[in-house]
Amino acid sequence: MRFRRIADAAIRTVIGVDFSGAAQSGKTAWIAELSAPAPLRLADRSPRFRLVSLQPLGRPAGGDDRDRVNRYLVDRIASQSETFWGCDFPFGLPIELALGDWRDQLSHVSAFVGSAKEFGLSLVETTERVLGTKHVRRTTDRETQTPFDCYHYRIIYQTYHGMREVLAELADDRNVLVLPFQYHRAGRGPASSILVEACPSSTLKRLGLPHQRYKQSGGKPPETIHRRTRRTILQTISNYVDISSHRRRVILQDPGGDALDAVLAGLGAWLGFSRADHAAIQRHPRYAREGFVYC
Repeated sequence: MRFRRIADAAIRTVIGVDFSGAAQSGKTAWIAELSAPAPLRLADRSPRFRLVSLQPLGRPAGGDDRDRVNRYLVDRIASQSETFWGCDFPFGLPIELALGDWRDQLSHVSAFVGSAKEFGLSLVETTERVLGTKHVRRTTDRETQTPFDCYHYRIIYQTYHGMREVLAELADDRNVLVLPFQYHRAGRGPASSILVEACPSSTLKRLGLPHQRYKQSGGKPPETIHRRTRRTILQTISNYVDISSHRRRVILQDPGGDALDAVLAGLGAWLGFSRADHAAIQRHPRYAREGFVYC
């Protein structure tokens, strides 16, 4: 019954979030809103979207500081109706860290006293003690070829602040379904938002597109190679999303490639969600504790 309810859920809007754990995250975290001409169903594996909004998260949040941005994101996810969200940050941690189930992990992250960097170092210490190595990947990271494990120093800020300030705030909201952790709630009634973990890089790999040389670093203008790679990516995703000339220019000119990543987070998550074997994901011994990348 619960999988039938997921299949029957009407989705009118798909939103992708290129999440950031930076102190001024509103400058580099982007949000992309894709609308469908008719309600989407799970069987819609080749949807036709229109990109109706694309902006840094600090703009709708009314400020760039991380607390303000994350509070805005939580409030919007909880209040949006008939919406599917793909957010680009790890939703869970590897079983090998022995931090319990997903709820236990959220409690552990929320109770930690210290910075994201210190939290990441604590996980490295645990891994060294238990496994004799510094890092271990989740099963879904290996399967979808995410760029980093979920507590690598380049991703730990997203993991820490995403789990602590977004997921922990939404885990008990009856209007939000966080997958794959809450499949058991799918039969209890419709949720206003379905929230899943996305990974733009994994989506590019699945689509056979270049996943490097489209991001510029240090806030510098993108170079010719970055714009060329972005055009190649846009050529393919335009099969799924109508993008205006203005928003194409925004995507091509954005220094860090975050605007494009937001579009990929939404589109890629929906494509992964629509093709997923949801019953198998729920039965899997690791996904319900570690998370699953929908790409």
